[in-house]
Amino acid sequence: MPWSNQSGGGGWKGGGNGPWGQPPRGPQGGGGGGNEPPDLEELLRRGQDKIRRLLPGGGGGGRPGQGEPTGILTALPLIAVAAVGFWLYQSIYVVQPDQVGVELLFGKVKPELNEPGIHFAFWPIEQVETPALLKENQEVLGGVAAGGADSIMLSGDQNLVSVEFSVLWRIADPVKYLFRVADQPDIVRKVSESVMREVVGRTRADEFRTTGREAAQTAVRERIQQTLDSYDAGVSITAVNVTRADPPLEVQDAFGEVQRAQQDQDKFKQDAQAYANKRLGEARGEASQIREAALGYRDQVIAEATGGAQRFTSVYQEYAKSPDITRERIYLETMEGVLSKTNKVILDSGSTQGVLPYLPLPEIGRPATSASTGGTQ
Repeated sequence: MPWSNQSGGGGWKGGGNGPWGQPPRGPQGGGGGGNEPPDLEELLRRGQDKIRRLLPGGGGGGRPGQGEPTGILTALPLIAVAAVGFWLYQSIYVVQPDQVGVELLFGKVKPELNEPGIHFAFWPIEQVETPALLKENQEVLGGVAAGGADSIMLSGDQNLVSVEFSVLWRIADPVKYLFRVADQPDIVRKVSESVMREVVGRTRADEFRTTGREAAQTAVRERIQQTLDSYDAGVSITAVNVTRADPPLEVQDAFGEVQRAQQDQDKFKQDAQAYANKRLGEARGEASQIREAALGYRDQVIAEATGGAQRFTSVYQEYAKSPDITRERIYLETMEGVLSKTNKVILDSGSTQGVLPYLPLPEIGRPATSASTGGTQ
């Protein structure tokens, strides 16, 4: 295609203006030397320099046509390697022994869960969450945990109780834990405090501090679990421990006096009960002894009466066989029994000579007895 001047000056080889409306430059850059085409290599070189200045590091320094790569061609492999490395870094993940991997495809949870180990997720269309299932979390409420102030609760008997307790929980369902509720520890704290206030409000203060603490802990744990299950929180409550349940600081001294008075009352009751048990035991022992003595006397009387009746029967039978002999025998035995117990002297009617009527006859036997005793010794 001839480069011609449309104004009638002829072609650019004929000495007229070039196609850009100006005379071509000569070899020294001047306007003489005839009409020549513009330097294309110079234009390309200037464009390449502008591109190199825009790229990091200034790009390559070669010129086109001389066998040297340009700056953008040199940077492309490095950019590709960095992009692949970054993609692999985002796609490969590790699930720890106490964790489970939950993958999301375009934000939707996949049905399978990944066990501990190394896994691959096609980033960025797949994302991964790794909640710790085996970790036991603890939330401490009341006391120092409540911003330095005691957690004051109203009991069932209209008394104030300062309660400090801890709640231990684990992740039961990772999907519900991640996507049903937000800020799970805060939910556990708020639900635990609300349930504890409810249970304390139904319990007497002294009972909650002493004998009813175990039952209150069990009731609080069950109630917290029911509430969190209704929220689909995916949390399992393992234990609730009440570490402190005291009256407020302002009235601790008064409550201490009341407790000491109650302890003294219990001590007095125990002492009285011990004395009552002792006296009751002694009375029961005496009653048993009297009963045994009465039973023994009863048996003795019955035995004696039985023996007398049998003796009377045997005597009667002998009397029926020989009335005269039996009557005389009974008389002699009776007189023997009567006279053996009396202090009398019986004199035969033929031996009354020399006996004075006023002589104290009962005294006659005593010197004889004494003399016989002395002679024996």
